[in-house]
Amino acid sequence: MVGLGLRARLSRAARAVWAKHDHDAAGWLPLWRHMEDSAVVAGLLWDKWLPAALRTLVAEVLPGGELDGRALVVWLAGVHDIGKATPAFACQVDELANAMRDHGLEMRSRQAMGPDRRLAPHGLAGQLLLGEWLEESHGWAPGRTGQFTVAVGGHHGTPPEHGQIKAAFAHEELLRTPGPSASVWRSVQHELLDVAAERFGVAERLGQWATVRLPQPVQVLLTALVIVSDWIASNPGLFPYFPDAAAQSDEERLASAWRGLDLPEPWRADEPACTSAELFGSRFDLPADATPRPVQEAALKLARDMERPGLMIIEAPMGEGKTEAALAVAEVFAARSGAGGILFALPTMATGNAMFPRLLRWLNQLPGVRGQRHSVHLAHSKAALNEDFVDLMAPGGSITAVGVDDAGAQEGGRRPAGAELVAHAWLRGRKRALLASFVAGTIDQLLFAGLKSRHLALRHLAVAGKVVVIDEAHAYDTYMSVYLDRVLSWLGAYRVPVVVLSATLPAGRRGELVRAYAGEGATAAAEMIADTAYPLLTAVAPGGTVVRRRPEASARGTAVEVERLDDDLHVLADRLEDELVGGGCALVVRNTVKRVLETAQVLRATFGDDRVTVAHSCFVDLDRATKDSHLLRRFGPPTNADGDRPLDGHVVVASQVAEQSLDIDFDLLVSDLCPVDLLLQRMGRLHRHQRGPGENDRPERLRRARCLITGTDWTTPVPTPVRGSVAVYGAYVLLRSAAVLLPHLDEGPQRPVRLPVDISLLVQGAYARDAVVPDGWAHALKDARVLFDRHREDQAERAAVFRLGEVGRPGRPLFGWVAAGVGEADDSRVGRAQVRDSRESLEVVVVQRRADGSLATLPWLPNDRKGRKRGGLELPQEQMPTSFAARTAAACGLRLPVQFSYAETADRAIAELEQLYLPAWQGKNSPWLADQLILALDEDCQSRLAGFSLRYSPFDGLEVIRDRD
Repeated sequence: MVGLGLRARLSRAARAVWAKHDHDAAGWLPLWRHMEDSAVVAGLLWDKWLPAALRTLVAEVLPGGELDGRALVVWLAGVHDIGKATPAFACQVDELANAMRDHGLEMRSRQAMGPDRRLAPHGLAGQLLLGEWLEESHGWAPGRTGQFTVAVGGHHGTPPEHGQIKAAFAHEELLRTPGPSASVWRSVQHELLDVAAERFGVAERLGQWATVRLPQPVQVLLTALVIVSDWIASNPGLFPYFPDAAAQSDEERLASAWRGLDLPEPWRADEPACTSAELFGSRFDLPADATPRPVQEAALKLARDMERPGLMIIEAPMGEGKTEAALAVAEVFAARSGAGGILFALPTMATGNAMFPRLLRWLNQLPGVRGQRHSVHLAHSKAALNEDFVDLMAPGGSITAVGVDDAGAQEGGRRPAGAELVAHAWLRGRKRALLASFVAGTIDQLLFAGLKSRHLALRHLAVAGKVVVIDEAHAYDTYMSVYLDRVLSWLGAYRVPVVVLSATLPAGRRGELVRAYAGEGATAAAEMIADTAYPLLTAVAPGGTVVRRRPEASARGTAVEVERLDDDLHVLADRLEDELVGGGCALVVRNTVKRVLETAQVLRATFGDDRVTVAHSCFVDLDRATKDSHLLRRFGPPTNADGDRPLDGHVVVASQVAEQSLDIDFDLLVSDLCPVDLLLQRMGRLHRHQRGPGENDRPERLRRARCLITGTDWTTPVPTPVRGSVAVYGAYVLLRSAAVLLPHLDEGPQRPVRLPVDISLLVQGAYARDAVVPDGWAHALKDARVLFDRHREDQAERAAVFRLGEVGRPGRPLFGWVAAGVGEADDSRVGRAQVRDSRESLEVVVVQRRADGSLATLPWLPNDRKGRKRGGLELPQEQMPTSFAARTAAACGLRLPVQFSYAETADRAIAELEQLYLPAWQGKNSPWLADQLILALDEDCQSRLAGFSLRYSPFDGLEVIRDRD
């Protein structure tokens, strides 16, 4: 910044304009002081925090490059609150308004101004004043100002709409009091802007900027940086109010605030110069003689060969090391693009939790990160209950975790705090946590960037400075894909490197992803996008040409024999009893929780309780984590399961939770008919790891990989899937799956499904528009296709309602960017429902009511990592439970099944749950249990809710039975 500070340059009238007021402490802040604070913060953010990729994106569109970019950010942050120099704002505090009146700035009282005052909120007022000043003082054309001034108008999260701008123009008295005072207001407003332009070094640059056309992504980044600068400069714990801070020098004030904020700097990746073997060996702690798999080596080489970073789609079988390949590619992409971090987006909280420790291990091996301080975040609504994440909050760690809301240092509080704690307090929360450098979380966090919502610019700032990795890309339906494709188009405009991972991606979907990211110009290479090779790497830079690589799969493959099995529980029990007579482990995957529980009940009658394990989504969070750990320990890789793998025959009955994230290995698979891409995922849990030469460590009759397909009536002319499966997946997709499997089912052992060779053939065959139709199936498939297309069209139409618009032409202001949006968007059940096509589900915290009426945590909960008891903890009803007890209770969250998502049942359930209201828990004072619904089970772990009987156990989870009328 140039020369004397603002205060020394301003008239007494301009110095009297106020910006902030604390009623409780009687503190205040003059506008000039907040302008200085915001501008200085913006400059430091540009210098020390903003990734190089984003600095380049802003700088390259300005005639003066990086110097212009920094000056523009500083200036916009400095003038963002100029709209507070208006009667509509200044009238709000009588004492401060009177001080302004003493200098000729007359205004009506707040009461006299009435509701019309809201037509000119200070952000919009500032946009209008700044645009007027650029036109009158610097000769800008009216059509060129909005692309710059929208950063001022949108600094409270929502860029103004055209109607709002027109309404404010029609009420000029809100900007300047009519009469003799109008000239004083105008003089002070222009004086503040004139002096700010000189002070922040842009007075001589505005002439050249007048002809610039800012791309919309740059406008978004400028808006977001103004928001961040304002939020930091508005924290009284960092920038104290007057009169206490009036004597503090500019240098002392800034140094103290920046030291207190202590923001971790972004990752600055260096491109690895080592060989692929050295890179994978060092990053993933592999044995000295280990070599990368062909897919990993090819992905790394392609990243190095690309002219510039862009989109890379890695399609490879389960267990081929796609995650490690993605991280290696991300390191190269980050070095070449200047990205300052990574966002790893996964389908579910469970997959996010599983990925988080892997991300931490990689970071601890990464040059430029190891031994240094960087911010990490686990991005989903229950991250604060994840022990790996919570452990990072301990003082002294080299990696700073963000996002845990604890009882200390509430945002906006005045209590002074140490640098580490302030950094945590500022970076936590749903709107800021993604600004951490390294983030693993649910795909919702990325999809929110395509949802018209308040403070959307902050989400774009968070993702635009990272390499984005999207895992399990095949898992997202049409509704989610509408948002994902729009997000990819914006990521392409930001030149964000993206890595997409999938084992089973239809070729048509691959083409949609490429075109969304790279633009319609990529369609010239449509024949390359439709490649059916497997494994397959597809890469393209924004606006570039599609390239592909066809690496070999690793040497190990699996031939899976598939056969039909009648959908009869006793037939299943008899078959499993025969198959497991010599020992072995079988996995039975059902498409609904109801079928899981029904199956487990029958199998226990045959095998006994100890030899049947249940896994599905209706367990409380802690039980689900314990269940996953148990499955990994007993059925994981040979090194994990040594000594724990059952020897006498064991059956795991699971829902779709077995498809993702868990590295588990079984000798035999039984699966309900499901979409073929998901069936292949399930097959990935069959003979997943080598167990002795020729699988000799498996029971003799289970050394051939076999999958029994049930969940359908195979005796009808066209297979008839069970109702529950049709409700989940739809008839068309199930019939297409059966159709491509038909040759393998009919020819049995003579034609096994060869993994990975047949993966792409089966997936492309199932999803191709011109697929072969088995004899006699045409009519059934045609009817099912009509319903399928209708459902997809309905999903796409509903998703488009709140979807962000396309990237506009350069120079077009962001006015109305999020108009008709959803308001706030966050990772709550309501927020997730906005980007997923699912009914809004009810979540409860499950506790137990003892015979004496007291409440306690569930009695069987395991101790935590520190050995502290969690089961049976007293939960007093008249006072807030201890922090540990409350956190333990919160870790017993449970999402109620679909029966409770229908409006009438949900309303009834909420009304019944709210009968147990504990102000000490559910009020705002408890950070763990505030606003939670409490489900109290009796001593037998049963309850009744909204016409259903509920029964819960740590072995079977939640069972729901409709009461008889």
